[in-house]
Amino acid sequence: MQAPHLVATDVDGTLLDPDDRVTPRAAAVIDRLVAAGVGFVLVTGRPPRWIPPIVAQVGVARLAVCANGGVLYDASEDRVLWARTLAPEALVRLVAAAEDTLPGCGLAVERVGTAEDGAPFVAEPGYRHAWVDGDDVTVGRTELLSRPAVKLLVREPRLSSDAMVAALTPVIGDAADLTFSHPRGLVEISPPGVTKATGLAEVARRYGVEAPDVIAFGDMPNDLEMLRWVGHGVAMGNAHPALLEVADEVTAGNGEDGLALVLERWF
Repeated sequence: MQAPHLVATDVDGTLLDPDDRVTPRAAAVIDRLVAAGVGFVLVTGRPPRWIPPIVAQVGVARLAVCANGGVLYDASEDRVLWARTLAPEALVRLVAAAEDTLPGCGLAVERVGTAEDGAPFVAEPGYRHAWVDGDDVTVGRTELLSRPAVKLLVREPRLSSDAMVAALTPVIGDAADLTFSHPRGLVEISPPGVTKATGLAEVARRYGVEAPDVIAFGDMPNDLEMLRWVGHGVAMGNAHPALLEVADEVTAGNGEDGLALVLERWF
């Protein structure tokens, strides 16, 4: 591959090291590529409100594709540019399918995060957050399904996320997109056809860049479509086996500056 015109990276397990930091080496090469006029975009399952701490470490990031392609966020202006959401009636159907397939599962939704959306992350009683810093607000079923959401989260800690996707896919079909970024019992459900690839494609159009001139880095199944779409897809050494199978290249792990090792070829 020639020097890329746009660099896209997942955040957790990819850009961030195991201590949730952007290493000095990664920050330096990102600074150089932006100085050279190359676009740089974060593409993550994180919601917009979890992006500013990452931008503060990188220093040059502006656009972030959030919620697995569901939201485009301008970090420099702290503004959501667009969002793709599941309507309340779609949420009702998806929740019914999830409960029929995985009885006793926990349910939560991620909303866009603007003032009219109410609390950005709401969960039913008993939902066990997959992350220590969970910021959910507990609500009843009626409130959970009352507003559009960028993601429905289904939690079953007794199963692997791979097993949950395998069980839910035949039931949900093409009514929504199923993926995961956490290996232990958490499935993220987005509107049909919404993936990191579709979000990144819209950013590439803004930059006037075609897919062959984009490089992307990732580590989990929610990165699969993105790595397939770009001209050069790079899986981290710590990646899920599904990414190792489709990637154009496998670099070192996120604890060994795998992202920087690749980008330093050009910058």
